[in-house]
Amino acid sequence: MIRTSRRRWLGAAAAATLAVGLAACGAFRNEYTFSQSQLQAALERKFPFNKRYMELFDIQLANPQLTLDPARNRVNVQFDAMIDNKLFFSRALSGRFALDSGLRYDEPTRSVVLQDPEVQRFDVQGMPAQFSRQLNALGGILAEQLLQGYPLYTFREDQLRVAGMNVAPGTITVLPDGINVKINRP
Repeated sequence: MIRTSRRRWLGAAAAATLAVGLAACGAFRNEYTFSQSQLQAALERKFPFNKRYMELFDIQLANPQLTLDPARNRVNVQFDAMIDNKLFFSRALSGRFALDSGLRYDEPTRSVVLQDPEVQRFDVQGMPAQFSRQLNALGGILAEQLLQGYPLYTFREDQLRVAGMNVAPGTITVLPDGINVKINRP
């Protein structure tokens, strides 16, 4: 009788373990899709972006507007820009800054980040003509040095754990209405 009870208990324990394992496998999300509005909201939480460059320019980017370019698998972001330099300008200059960028996953920060952003437009109202070349160079530096690796979306830790194991995002695809991130199986 003890052996029968023990066998039933071991059988029940094995079945429960298998059920939990299968449920964990069944719950595995092999992708996440983030809508444009989710990405926009995540981006807005990270702004305004303030940076001092070369101890000369105070730069502020605010009001980001995200659009998606699925044909090129890139995102476009436009910002209100303000540049201040008391040495060269009598007042802060404002305008629009626009870039497009690829995306990649950054493991240390668990984030989908901007990859190789390129300036599309940097228009500043009231910019003296003699500074336009420097402004365009500054826009390129902003994109390449300051916004390279800038997080667009950060995963929660639980989104990257399955059955106690860490998983990693793989292919990132820009869709017409969001971004799809494939998750590599452990």
